[in-house]
Amino acid sequence: MAAPNDMRAFNRAIIEEFRANNGLVGHEALRGARIVLLTTTGVRTGKPHTTPLGDLGEEPGRTVLWASNLGAAEHPAWYRNLLARPEVVLERRTPAGVLERVEGRAVTATGQERERLLAALRASRPEIAAHQDRTDREIPLVVVS
Repeated sequence: MAAPNDMRAFNRAIIEEFRANNGLVGHEALRGARIVLLTTTGVRTGKPHTTPLGDLGEEPGRTVLWASNLGAAEHPAWYRNLLARPEVVLERRTPAGVLERVEGRAVTATGQERERLLAALRASRPEIAAHQDRTDREIPLVVVS
């Protein structure tokens, strides 16, 4: 997916649509994706920052996030924020179609867990996993529970 020209405006629109429609988003690039809203605390400002992301996990009680930044050379701001303050808030749609808001702690997957999650990502979403080929940095996989 190509990045929109104004990513902040794009994200704001997705956040508004997500909240207005109990976690459903109709944008064509996001169809079929399980979207969550991640709220982190800004490392410099101390203010909450909300970012729409795809939940890559299939594990109950855990949300798996790919800090790809579309394969950019730098980690996304939300990842830098949670490294400093791993307590986060997730908004997600439940199987019953209700929007829920849960607090969690974000941890970067390492070792065998990272390899297992990366293999699952490559199998289920190869176009997303391909972001790793665009950058020299190791793209973090983040687990929120």
